[in-house]
Amino acid sequence: MRTFLLRSFTASWLAGAALLPAHAATGPIDAAAFAQRAVAAGDNQQQPFAVVDKKNARLSVYSADGTLKASSPVLLGLAHGDDSVPGIGERPMAQIKPDERTTPAGRFVSEPGRNTSGEDIVWVDYDAAISMHRVRATNKAERRLQRLASPTVADNRISYGCINVPASFYDTHVKPMLGTRRAVVYVLPESSPMPSHFSFLGDDAVR
Repeated sequence: MRTFLLRSFTASWLAGAALLPAHAATGPIDAAAFAQRAVAAGDNQQQPFAVVDKKNARLSVYSADGTLKASSPVLLGLAHGDDSVPGIGERPMAQIKPDERTTPAGRFVSEPGRNTSGEDIVWVDYDAAISMHRVRATNKAERRLQRLASPTVADNRISYGCINVPASFYDTHVKPMLGTRRAVVYVLPESSPMPSHFSFLGDDAVR
């Protein structure tokens, strides 16, 4: 009898929990949970999307229904922080100070484009000149390829703010999903509250 009652209570509790709204979830949110909540809220507007987890220096690409297609380590802005310096997109790279090289957090409507060299890229924040592109190893001293291959995320901060992606991952996953049409790119914050960037999470979301 006690076993039956316990099972009945557990089943009832699980059924009730399943009916809780998305904002009722509490505790830290990882990239996978964030993606599911974005889809549940309809925030991706039925478009494919990507989630950039700055704390773990990782990019995950999702189909419109929230199915994870692939994930990869990436390189991010040298400086920690969640905001771009006003007007930084209009300044030459040589005038950008090390502490200004941030990858901004937030929800961005991305679109395909090309850089000044004619290379195809995905614009994340056009005004701030932030894009997602294949990693460039032109400056050997920066050791960008080695940074991507290392097992730690401590050395994945080197760019001017752009999201550097392994070339094979870019060609196989980023370009087909994000490089042919407008999409959504979510960049998760590393030093500011999640709800301040994503209102659909509610005030209970922490990370």
